[in-house]
Amino acid sequence: MGTSGAAPAPILTEAELRLLQALVYQECGMHFDERRTHFLQDRLLRRLKECRADSFYAYYRLLISAEGKQELAQLVENLTVNETSFFRHKAQLDLFQKHVLEEMLKRKQAHREYSVRVWSAGCSTGQEAYTLAMLSADALAYYYLRNPLPVEISLPKPLVPPPWRVEILASDISYSVLRTGQEGAYNDHQMSSVDYSFRLRYFDKVGDRYAIKKALKEMVHFDFHNLKTEYLPQRNDVIFCRNVMMYFDEAEQKRLIEKFYRCLNPGGYLFVGHAESLLGLTDKFQMVHRDSGTAYQRIEVKE
Repeated sequence: MGTSGAAPAPILTEAELRLLQALVYQECGMHFDERRTHFLQDRLLRRLKECRADSFYAYYRLLISAEGKQELAQLVENLTVNETSFFRHKAQLDLFQKHVLEEMLKRKQAHREYSVRVWSAGCSTGQEAYTLAMLSADALAYYYLRNPLPVEISLPKPLVPPPWRVEILASDISYSVLRTGQEGAYNDHQMSSVDYSFRLRYFDKVGDRYAIKKALKEMVHFDFHNLKTEYLPQRNDVIFCRNVMMYFDEAEQKRLIEKFYRCLNPGGYLFVGHAESLLGLTDKFQMVHRDSGTAYQRIEVKE
């Protein structure tokens, strides 16, 4: 087929770009500044082709119409870069497993409160959530060895010794990555950062993939959440929200940190991305630092 009759690829005008930026910001809080205009334009052109829209305005009208809700979700999904891996940023995970969980389990047992709830916000294809589940199960087993409770344990031994309960909530704005997380099967490449002992205990080899074992899978719940909204999971002990805030401008980051504060239990912890920081954004968290791993603990205000 000749290209003579094909319309040239539309390049956005400044005004069109601004309209689109405003719409995306309103929908999910993601902010595309000058540095990411090119990326925004590239993803937009893919969707224009897909929808066979002949101009930006035709596409924009679709996005703001009632029928266009689905397409707007599709566009937002195309704008998130779902990069993730198992055991990402080991120093941070060591801090979570060896210090944060240890301190939390002690505190909870003293109050006879035996449930732990961790939220992986912006969980992508699930590797972070399953990593947190593996680390929590290990930490609890080790803690339980030293602090057993007088409870009958049935055989085969459950992954989480009663009366303890561990729930990992995993949420994302993209339905397709949530589906992948729910399936919980990963290829060799995705498994490269998972060492032998973890593979042995927490995965089953199915064909050429590694499937998360049922007991671990039952600890993790996947759910759709848009961090821009107010309806977010409450009463979390720990929130992991890594490499998500960098999509937001400062005003939206401040709002999000405020929401996370409200979503955490007293003394709860927030983990953000390696290159992200709460510095200058809030005075409601204090930084906890151990062997180059960093987290933020909710500061309790004395009444």
